[in-house]
Amino acid sequence: MSLENSVKSQSPWQIGFKRLKKNRLAMIGFTLLCIVVIISVFAPLITRYDRDAIDTLNSYQKPSAEHWLGTDELGRDTFTRLLYGGRISLSVGLVSTSIAVLIGVTLGTTGGYHGGYIDNIIMRIVDVFMCFPFFLIAIVVAAILGPSIWNVMIISGILGWTGIARIVRAEVLSIKEREFIEAARALGLNSKDIIIKHIIPNIMAPIIVYATLGIARGILSEAGLSFLGLGVKPPTPSWGNMLAAAQSMRSLRLHWWLWIPPGCLVFFMILSINFLGDGLRDALDPKLKQ
Repeated sequence: MSLENSVKSQSPWQIGFKRLKKNRLAMIGFTLLCIVVIISVFAPLITRYDRDAIDTLNSYQKPSAEHWLGTDELGRDTFTRLLYGGRISLSVGLVSTSIAVLIGVTLGTTGGYHGGYIDNIIMRIVDVFMCFPFFLIAIVVAAILGPSIWNVMIISGILGWTGIARIVRAEVLSIKEREFIEAARALGLNSKDIIIKHIIPNIMAPIIVYATLGIARGILSEAGLSFLGLGVKPPTPSWGNMLAAAQSMRSLRLHWWLWIPPGCLVFFMILSINFLGDGLRDALDPKLKQ
């Protein structure tokens, strides 16, 4: 089989995966993301300390062989809380993005496929949501509902669907008049079956890219709200409330291990996910040539 025939026989997903492997920044981001996910999931096997165990006799201990990243004001092991905090931050990113994608894809495909007054109503709703700054509304809603991990997930998901809705709508508008969609209509398929079986599978690439980048936005939203005291409620650790607990001038000057590690983790996680998202966008773009 010739090289040309071999390339033609590959699916778009196989070609995209090969492109992704050639993107060094994307693979670095993917590797760092996998490392953080693995150590967070297997936190009980990595650390021997309890997440919330208080030992006031050993408060503010510097990093040592016993406590790799020292202890906080209550004597809790900082490294342990970082690992468990990764679980919380990643969970918020995944769940909030899932909510946003579910709402955005549903409304975007509905508006783009049916058009007319349905599309106009959905797009006006999108315009209303996009008129207000995300963090301003998130802070107000979080203050009303109270600090909770579930509230953070719901707020981030409900306020973050507009971008994917616009993207999906644009993709549906460009694909709904193609021949295979006309053939599906001629065969008698209803709108629901056409959207689920034919349209959504053909717009999965931008959805995957948006979902990847949306996880970063969810993590950043959780960190911001928790830092303000409106996110994950202590003693449950998250990277955001760990930063909030170390914002005193004394901690900033003398106890660097309380704020530098969670700050670096937030920074590198957002950077890694953005690298991976950019790599996925380039790899799955059908307009790019191998």
